[in-house]
Amino acid sequence: MAPAGSTTTATVTLIFFVLSLSAITNVKSCTVGDRNALLAFKSALTESQFGIFKTWRGTDCCKSWYGVHCDPSSKRVTEISLRGESPESSVPTLEKMGRSGYMTGVITPAICKLDRLSTIIIADWKGISGNIPKCITTLSFLRVLDLVGNQFSGPIPYNIGRLHRLTVLNFADNQINGVIPSSIVQMSSLMHLDLRSNKITGEIPTEFGNLKMLSRALLSKNLISGSIPSSISKIYRLADLDLSVNQLSGSIPEAFGRMPVLSTLNLDMNKFSGEIPTTLLSGSGISILNLSRNALEGKIPDVFGERSYFTALDLSYNNLKGPIPKSVTSASYIGHLDPSHNHLCDPIPNGAPFNHLEASSFVNNDCLCGSPLKRCP
Repeated sequence: MAPAGSTTTATVTLIFFVLSLSAITNVKSCTVGDRNALLAFKSALTESQFGIFKTWRGTDCCKSWYGVHCDPSSKRVTEISLRGESPESSVPTLEKMGRSGYMTGVITPAICKLDRLSTIIIADWKGISGNIPKCITTLSFLRVLDLVGNQFSGPIPYNIGRLHRLTVLNFADNQINGVIPSSIVQMSSLMHLDLRSNKITGEIPTEFGNLKMLSRALLSKNLISGSIPSSISKIYRLADLDLSVNQLSGSIPEAFGRMPVLSTLNLDMNKFSGEIPTTLLSGSGISILNLSRNALEGKIPDVFGERSYFTALDLSYNNLKGPIPKSVTSASYIGHLDPSHNHLCDPIPNGAPFNHLEASSFVNNDCLCGSPLKRCP
């Protein structure tokens, strides 16, 4: 038989456990800490067109605070979703639907106190500036980080690679400078990377190919230099690669033509040299290929066949010579072909796709002739 003191202690412990469990399961509003962090976040921003912050009233930030979402059990804030282009029509206070929003201010480190955040979307407000808080890399539950369409400046946090759960990273259309941090290759869950239209310099990290889950890598309209890391060709899931409008140089990796799901490859407006890899044209699965405005040379590879399918193939503004290959007519489909502004010569082949292309697609070559240009002599 257990001593009376032991029984009393056990009873008290049980009652305490039941009360604690009851308190946890009956959380009815967001925590004071989360609410205060949201109010500090709000205090550094100004938005008057939609009046979204007018909904941030009351003690429960999980209820009717526009763009704030909480875990239903713990009532911890898990999502901030504020889009300037498409506010949710379900919010009655937003009267100016269909118009773009405008917000100014900065993102303060207060956002990092919301340590259960899985989604941060502060997109298309056009006027939010300042640096991306370094502490954002401490938000270990983060899966989506979308800051597109603002005026953020400064570098990408150097230890961004700490966000191992992140699947979407979108910093496009800002004023971000500095290099792509080498730690980015540690983001093992990353599926969508969009850094377009910034002022990013330096080279693409050598081990970029470690991003095994990546399906879209959009790095266009920056100041990125150096060569394309060969490791990129090892990203099995990569379907869309856009490196256009940069300062990249060297040759185009032949292995790109052997990537199993790559369908869009934009390398235009760089400084690439050498010849066009035959693998890109012979039926690689790439349907949109833009190699225009580089320094590519040699002949257009005569390797087109039934597996060659292009909705768009742009080879314009290079130093290509020789004829247009006759094998182009054996391609399964070519919707748009542009080899203009090169040094091509000889008659244009007859048949598809040439019978539906305009003369502008062939102008400014050395001696091309035949339909849709003038007759050959």
